[in-house]
Amino acid sequence: MILLDPDLDPDPAPATPPTKKTAARGPSAPKKNLRLPPARSLARFLAEAQTAVRLEGEVTVLLTTDAAIRKLNRQFRGKDKATDVLSFPADGIGADEIAGDLAISVPTARKQAVEQGHPLATEIRVLILHGLLHLAGYDHEADEGTMARRERQLRARLGLPQGLIERVAAQTSGKRASGAKARIDSKQAFRGLKAPAPSDKKVGPTAGGRRGQKP
Repeated sequence: MILLDPDLDPDPAPATPPTKKTAARGPSAPKKNLRLPPARSLARFLAEAQTAVRLEGEVTVLLTTDAAIRKLNRQFRGKDKATDVLSFPADGIGADEIAGDLAISVPTARKQAVEQGHPLATEIRVLILHGLLHLAGYDHEADEGTMARRERQLRARLGLPQGLIERVAAQTSGKRASGAKARIDSKQAFRGLKAPAPSDKKVGPTAGGRRGQKP
């Protein structure tokens, strides 16, 4: 399921002047490609990616603001800063049918899309895949490359560009912690948030069965 934060502006922020870093990577994504993609298209990708990861159970993806994800990051991880994606594996009541939640900052994703020279929709898909791997139990900070290899395989299958782990590995400074996990009771973090407009409601998959990877 895809949830939209009511405080989220779907239109891109004004373009920023190119830096040496972005110029070296080539032309940035056109402004029209920095608009928020339809919830339906993201829900279809979520279903496809979840199948590829072999993760059972319902997944909710919240598309939100820098301010909101900073609050979540501070509340659940003790880090008072915005990030691109947070993963919340389900725990407690309802965890048998719910894999967990993802929170994605659209403004941060938009900045990263400009840096990478691809559409916002592509960047959000990269973040969804990274978050799903965390929900499936992978942890790139402690698994000696296992998650990075799995992410690389799935990116190729899903037609996605360079992933978050590879970007961090290629950087010499300014490392960003992406896809961090926090244990919470199911749905607690997103309680009270609104679903998309009526035409986009219930567009996400609701898979039954137990949480975890399929055999």
